Amino acid sequence: MPSLSELLSSFDPTQGLLLPDSWRQGRTAYGGIITALGVVAAIRTYPTSMPPLRSVQVSFIGPAVGLLTFVPQVLREGKSVVTFGVDVHADGVLAARLILVFGRARDSAIAHDFCAQPPVGRPLACPEFKLSEMPFAPAFTQNFQMRPAGGALPVSGAAHPELLIWMRHDDARGVDPAVALVAMADALPPAAFTSFTAPAPISSINWSFDLLEPVPAGEWFLLRSFSEHARDGYSSQDMHVWNEEGQLLMRGRQSVAVFA
Repeated sequence: MPSLSELLSSFDPTQGLLLPDSWRQGRTAYGGIITALGVVAAIRTYPTSMPPLRSVQVSFIGPAVGLLTFVPQVLREGKSVVTFGVDVHADGVLAARLILVFGRARDSAIAHDFCAQPPVGRPLACPEFKLSEMPFAPAFTQNFQMRPAGGALPVSGAAHPELLIWMRHDDARGVDPAVALVAMADALPPAAFTSFTAPAPISSINWSFDLLEPVPAGEWFLLRSFSEHARDGYSSQDMHVWNEEGQLLMRGRQSVAVFA
């Protein structure tokens, strides 16, 4: 079972990739690893040092099965911002499309942050949660350690569909911390899954997020996912990631197809 560190160290964007089963969810690849690989493909094909990753939009178009190929392209390069498009093909069929925005820091007098971390216990004070051992858990969850810090649990019939879980990689040594966070940040089940009373299919349609601060390496991160609205088989959820010091690192949105 290759760790994130092992997977990325052997990844060559110019070659096809057969993703190990341990990074899959059902019949398709885990969305976080597809996104992280797309970011790495862009960085490794850029001829000079890439500015920090600032924003990502991903559309999960079809099942990412079989031989995966990544096709990065510079869409525009300005003084501060580099915009990349990355298409991901599975056995020659488009499976995902990414828009990546990398941006150099600029001097600015405007600075604020109104997204305070919820009051939670420290990671090691929270109980260990073996999501990978639950019968409905996708294979990729075995790559992460999880400790619930509040909210609800999957398939608990929750009236308030929120997940709040401390998480870290089993092994992300040598991986760019921002890439490691991207690979982790979609690992929670969709928040609407907490309202289920029995397992049923659920699938991410898209994912967009902004990276707000430099990402530290090798620590616990608090992931929050909240389904703000669900109807007609679709859920719209808000997503946050904080570091152990309570600093907001990432904020995102996701549309989810619900088959229950």
